[in-house]
Amino acid sequence: MTQDPDAASDATQTTTADQSDTLDDVSALPGFLGTIDVAVARLEAVLLAAGVLLMAANTVANVVGRYLLGSSIVFSEELNRILIILITFAGISYAARHGRHIRMSAIYDALPPKGRKMMMIVIASITAVCMFGLAWYSFGFIRTSAGQGRLLPSLQIPVWWTLVWAPLGFTLTGIQYALTAFKNISEDDIYLSTNVLEGYGTDEEREV
Repeated sequence: MTQDPDAASDATQTTTADQSDTLDDVSALPGFLGTIDVAVARLEAVLLAAGVLLMAANTVANVVGRYLLGSSIVFSEELNRILIILITFAGISYAARHGRHIRMSAIYDALPPKGRKMMMIVIASITAVCMFGLAWYSFGFIRTSAGQGRLLPSLQIPVWWTLVWAPLGFTLTGIQYALTAFKNISEDDIYLSTNVLEGYGTDEEREV
């Protein structure tokens, strides 16, 4: 029984936008860079999973306490606010890893392959620099906030503790885009991220 050529091609393609979700434990980068890539992926997964699960548990517990026990959790709103910050900044790195950030690609799509490859390297490199710059400035903001000594009303913890996810998320995202730039420099294909090739799969997957 022969296999359809297109199906065979899809089967051997190891990096697509939909398949990349299963590749967090396997890096497409060599050596030490691959180790960094896998470590970042696992950290993203832990932060996102912990944030979503804790937010769900906190919300359910608050609803149960309010309507069944007549007393809501005092710090529930503050805890959810902290978790939203965590999920947001861990999520930008996760989206970069899986090539899920919104792209305005009218000019990019009109270029030939070599032009698209060069532009992707430039885009990933500049974005990495911007992310590291934002990480630096957000770290400075945290230092300023720490110096003010403000506390959350209910949890009574320093406000700056809730903001540490911002520089961490920007740093992880910067690392991800830097690795993407390296991937495009070292490989012949065009990569949206270290594990996601440029292009679409089937017509049903094509974004409009």
